[in-house]
Amino acid sequence: MSARRDWLAVASAEHVARGFEGGFMQVCHGKNAPLRRLRAGDRIAYYSPGPLMGGPATLRSVTAFGVVADEVLEQVEMAPDFRPWRRRVGWISDRAVPIHRLRADPRFVLAGPGWGVKLRFGLLAIDAASMDMIAQAMSG
Repeated sequence: MSARRDWLAVASAEHVARGFEGGFMQVCHGKNAPLRRLRAGDRIAYYSPGPLMGGPATLRSVTAFGVVADEVLEQVEMAPDFRPWRRRVGWISDRAVPIHRLRADPRFVLAGPGWGVKLRFGLLAIDAASMDMIAQAMSG
């Protein structure tokens, strides 16, 4: 059995809220390959550049934090031509925290220049200390 890993995913706040309410996560427009990298017990947080997909990056916040619930990948039909893959998540917090607060700490994974480039693939493995910072900031 592998050790727990920590992940930072990217999605609009609207999409994150939908997943939070439904107890699931989706990444990369519903692709299953990135979701196969996650294991039950892994911690997951979402970074939301903006409130709406394709809209301006006016939010720039971490918007959800939780734990992957199990090993099941589930495909759902949202439209006849759109069947995204999902993972179940036990969500802990959806308290939005501006990313600049976390980036101010030089130990944080996205500190320093070029931080947005690290998020370009939609799912990024991060270190436990950075996830601990996210969890603490989102808890209050």
